[in-house]
Amino acid sequence: MSEPLRLMHVHAHPDDESSKGAASTARYVAEGVEVLVVTCTGGERGSILNPKMDRPEVLANISEIRRKEMDTAREILGIEQEWLGFVDSGLPEGEPLPPLPEGCFGLMSVEEAAGPLVEIIRRFRPHVVTTYDENGGYPHPDHIMCHKISVAAFEAAADPARYPGAGEPWQPSKLYYHHSFSRMRMLALHEAMEQRGLTSPYTEWLAEWDGDKSWDDRITTRVECAEYFPVRDRALLAHATQIDPDGMWFAVPVGVQQEVWPTEDYELVTSHVRTDRPEDDLFAGLR
Repeated sequence: MSEPLRLMHVHAHPDDESSKGAASTARYVAEGVEVLVVTCTGGERGSILNPKMDRPEVLANISEIRRKEMDTAREILGIEQEWLGFVDSGLPEGEPLPPLPEGCFGLMSVEEAAGPLVEIIRRFRPHVVTTYDENGGYPHPDHIMCHKISVAAFEAAADPARYPGAGEPWQPSKLYYHHSFSRMRMLALHEAMEQRGLTSPYTEWLAEWDGDKSWDDRITTRVECAEYFPVRDRALLAHATQIDPDGMWFAVPVGVQQEVWPTEDYELVTSHVRTDRPEDDLFAGLR
């Protein structure tokens, strides 16, 4: 292609862009690909998961702080980023689950919430779009809604009859789902840690795993990006309210990760170009 390749990631909250696909993002930026992250909500209702940041003054200014964290992560990854401006739904907990807060992202109609995303797709004109699978990657209401509006916008952006005031129609060539937390990956890292006499952070997680085993079989595309794992980790650490530097995110040494699982993995859902599976590039068929 004569024009620069363009990649759009659609994520639910600030920090998702750094915990899902960040190393492959950094690789594509280094290759000259234009990358835009669209963040659906401000993460206003996200818990403070780093004990060092769990302070009253942080909680009182969480919206502003999370935006500043996103700014730092954006600079580290070398990407552009836009906010859709929807309100975080929070993660409901309890039995039975409480209702979602009025006016939150998770309660919006898909037709309404997809509109601003269609406008961004038509303006940015991505060749590839990534988002979460139908379960949201994990069942957070904002992740599930992010999936719904991403799929809807991917399909609507090329239709001149849909959202006629949102710019010139554009058809992205490929749509992918992230497969960041596959059981195969966790098991491989778990076994590698045990073989080295190190404590695995995945022991309890694997023992309690109740996910669909066929989910791993859906992976179609493995992007080599091990050399960019340190960039990914720096971007993650920028989200200081969400990421504990002493927590499980960093329990497996980078060298072990690079040796055992040097890829980030995706599922090709829709392609308007010819490509052979398995792939090793999100732009397979486009270059």
